[in-house]
Amino acid sequence: MKTLPWSMLLFALAGCGIFGSTKHPPLDVVPTVDLNRYAGTWYEIASLPVSAQKGCYCTKAEYSLMEDGVVKVVNTCRRDSATGTIDRIEGKAFVVPGSNNSKLRVQFFWPFRGDYWIIMLDENYSYAVVGVPNRKYCWILSRTPRMDADTLAVLVQLLKDKGFDVSRLQYTNQDCSG
Repeated sequence: MKTLPWSMLLFALAGCGIFGSTKHPPLDVVPTVDLNRYAGTWYEIASLPVSAQKGCYCTKAEYSLMEDGVVKVVNTCRRDSATGTIDRIEGKAFVVPGSNNSKLRVQFFWPFRGDYWIIMLDENYSYAVVGVPNRKYCWILSRTPRMDADTLAVLVQLLKDKGFDVSRLQYTNQDCSG
C-alpha cells in the first residue's frame, strides 16, 4: 500500500467552496446526521469524481469520530485495475456550525478544505448521497460494495433533480480482490 499522490485533490477540494456557480438554487441537505452512526466504511457506488480519482477501482471511505468532534477520513482505492496497488489518503472533516452535522468541510492538505454536504441519507444509514453546492462533484455511497438497481435509479434521479449532470456520472468498479 502506498500513500496517494493526490496533490490534485488539494486544488479540486479548494475549488469546491470557492468557485461555486450561481446558476443553481441552494443545495438542500438532510435535516441532521448522527456522526456516530455515519462512522464506518462506505463504498463508492457512483460519482462525479475529483480528478485525483482517475484510475481508481474499489474506492471506499472510512470515517471515525475523534474525541474532539473532528471526523477522521481515510480514502482508499486500487490504482488502475481491480488488482492494482492500494492507494490511501488521510484527512479530517469538520462540521459546519449550525448544520446539524449535515455539512462538513473536508481537509486533506492544510489549509484547503472542500465541501461535503450530505444531501440524502437512508434512515438506516445504509446509503448516502454527498454533493457540493456548485454541483461539480457528488458521490453515491453504500455500506456494501453493491446497491440494488432500483435504489440506485432513485438516487441518480435525486441528483438530476438537484441539478447534477448525471450524464457524467461514473459507476465504480467494486469487483476487487484482497
